[in-house]
Amino acid sequence: MSRTSFRVDELNTTDLYKLTTGLIIPRPIGWIGTRSTSGVPNLAPYSFFNAVATNPPVLLFSTGVFDGVIKDSLRNIRETGVFTANLVDHDLAVAMNDTSATLDHEVDEFAMAGLTASNFGSVDAPGVQEAKAVVECVAVREVEFGNPDELHHVVTFGEVVAFHIDEEILDGTRVDPVGLDALGRLAGMDYATTRDQFRLERPD
Repeated sequence: MSRTSFRVDELNTTDLYKLTTGLIIPRPIGWIGTRSTSGVPNLAPYSFFNAVATNPPVLLFSTGVFDGVIKDSLRNIRETGVFTANLVDHDLAVAMNDTSATLDHEVDEFAMAGLTASNFGSVDAPGVQEAKAVVECVAVREVEFGNPDELHHVVTFGEVVAFHIDEEILDGTRVDPVGLDALGRLAGMDYATTRDQFRLERPD
């Protein structure tokens, strides 16, 4: 096998992004729902998203900060301390993509994408009524990476306080990944789903 090697300190930000997002695939998509202190719902997808603990359950998502401009999701979470993480299935792909646009902070992305913003009862942040799974979270920690004077990233950790899942994809607390039909982000504009799978038994 012949390999090409890249040193991070010799690459620009575009090439670093292309290599990272091209290799770490598929990445789950956290469709983050928040509400501003003035009451405007916000919804935006983040593919730097994952679960990092189960007891208690903790999720994280990472947002880039460009030229000091903080995205609405992060601003709202800093002000309210709560958010929802909504799972994106294949049927919601177009709506998810619509909410990835950078819009004025007074725009309601739920309404813009034809979605229903619903409160699920545990935190004061809207979730996507049409999503098969909505996870309510309380923000517990922030970690920053990079130079604050350049493009850098803020990772938000959220402790889960409630899961809300479509009964049709549940067997007790076991989730059917085919029924969930969740999207995973690949590189560029490409996505995968959880429909294709295989099984390996763990060794004793």
